[in-house]
Amino acid sequence: MEQEMEKRKIEKEEEEEEEKWVLDGSKDYKGRVPLRASTGAWKASLFVLTIEFSERISFFGIATNLISYLTKVIHEDLNTAAKNVNYWTGTSTLMPLIGGFVADAYTGRFLMVLFSSFVYLMGLCLLTMSQFIPSLKPCKSSICRKPRKVHEVVFFLALYCISLGTGGYKPCLESFGADQFDDDNREERKKKMSFFNWWNFALCFGLLLGATVIVYVQDNVGWGAAGLILTIFMALTVIAFYVGKPFYRYRRPEGNPLTQVLQVIVAAIRKRNLTNPSSASLLYEVPKSDKSQGRLLSHTSRLRFLDKAAIIEDKNIEEKENPWRLATVTRVEETKLLLNVIPIWLTSVTVGICVAQGSTLFVKQAAAMNLNITHSFKIPPASIASFAAFGTLVAVPIYDKIIVPVLRNVTGNERGISILRRIGIGLTFTVIVMVVAALVEAKRLRAAEKNTTSSVFWLIPQYLLLGFGDSFSLVGLQEYFYDQVPDSMRSLGMALYLSVIGIGSFVSSFLIIIVDHVTGKDGKAWIGKDINSSRLDRFYWMLAVINGLNLCVFLLLARRYTYKTVQRRTLQNDGVEIIP
Repeated sequence: MEQEMEKRKIEKEEEEEEEKWVLDGSKDYKGRVPLRASTGAWKASLFVLTIEFSERISFFGIATNLISYLTKVIHEDLNTAAKNVNYWTGTSTLMPLIGGFVADAYTGRFLMVLFSSFVYLMGLCLLTMSQFIPSLKPCKSSICRKPRKVHEVVFFLALYCISLGTGGYKPCLESFGADQFDDDNREERKKKMSFFNWWNFALCFGLLLGATVIVYVQDNVGWGAAGLILTIFMALTVIAFYVGKPFYRYRRPEGNPLTQVLQVIVAAIRKRNLTNPSSASLLYEVPKSDKSQGRLLSHTSRLRFLDKAAIIEDKNIEEKENPWRLATVTRVEETKLLLNVIPIWLTSVTVGICVAQGSTLFVKQAAAMNLNITHSFKIPPASIASFAAFGTLVAVPIYDKIIVPVLRNVTGNERGISILRRIGIGLTFTVIVMVVAALVEAKRLRAAEKNTTSSVFWLIPQYLLLGFGDSFSLVGLQEYFYDQVPDSMRSLGMALYLSVIGIGSFVSSFLIIIVDHVTGKDGKAWIGKDINSSRLDRFYWMLAVINGLNLCVFLLLARRYTYKTVQRRTLQNDGVEIIP
């Protein structure tokens, strides 16, 4: 009896000792196994949230007012300006595909964030210089009818330097922040779910300040002063991010992740004539005790053809050492995950289309409306976008602190509701936003025909709904593309999330071109040079129909979707716990 008690005491002490360390494959800044109490979790992620906050102020301060600068200073027409904004936004959200891949394969996330921050700062410096250096200014005089070519070149060069910086910065920073939480620890896992909510909160708070304070400075003081403020603030937060280095948990790059996917496909093709075994236990997998392989995935019954890559033909060692002939079940399941992501990604593009309207056509609507709050104070047109941020700022804390705890008790799901259900609710909001936008624009046009101007506050409902929807769709997509991709591809996963917005911007530009070409034949273009002669309400109705059809397809895919299931080791019994 005493021996049994002594044995349990020793086991308990070992468990407590093991719990002190983070055993998910991450390292501290000296390359050692991280100590849980002094690294990661909120103490580390707060540094990450700070630099994200400053970057979003910069990005949205430029993005929300860019169309006004292009039309008023560069003197582009509405059609060209809207396309240029969409091209820049699209590039900024597609470049992360390259940055995320390089970080996952070669540099690691921390180094990529630092490098990209310096490129981003260079873009902000160029933007500021284009407003202060006399030879780079738009014109010599205050009244500018045609800007200098050199100003246009430097201005767009600055914008695309910011895009390049965003390429490495955005996918790595969010995934680096999420890496600070241990998936094998229940309490840290719950904190990670909250992290994505508060990440979006910081993002929207940055949008709120960017679309109000920064835009106000741009319109009333100048773009040079605004650029100087953004540059200094960004530099300070980059320094703060570096200071937090001892508190971070780091993951080493594991080489080209796409090579592993290709190996599974090649191995499956080579064994295409073999029959899948009756039990998944007969497929090849590394021992559960081998921690060098990272987290193991459980077998699923989808895409059974790929299972052939894990069939053991010979018992000899050579086959097991050749990844082009034999893959583990985990590698096969990671390949399935990537294939499952594709249809979800395609049906999420309409979220990006909806977001694109908030910084382009919605802003031009605002510019054509009554912006006066008092006789002496006008709202900058781009600042109306701050109501979208306000909607998200209200929705995120309510969802995280009230709705999720209630839903956890009802559904038993740690997230409250599944990731795809959350995205589905967000896609429903995109339909509602476009319907409301169409109705408001129709009202504005009727007022314009009577030579009266509608109040800009009529746009508040569509912006608030856009913000509410973002708290479901964008946060859900962030969680999805971090959680449902292989662990070694999480930066690339975040890049896929950002590409939803980027592709949405490009598709929005493409739709503008097509609609302008088709409807402009009879001289009544839906999107003309002047907003009062346009029919944006019809364009919005068209987007509402597209979003509605897309929602139906998404719901069908969500019903058949199989989530990633991870084999997590439990300290209590040294066994394996299967958790989706």
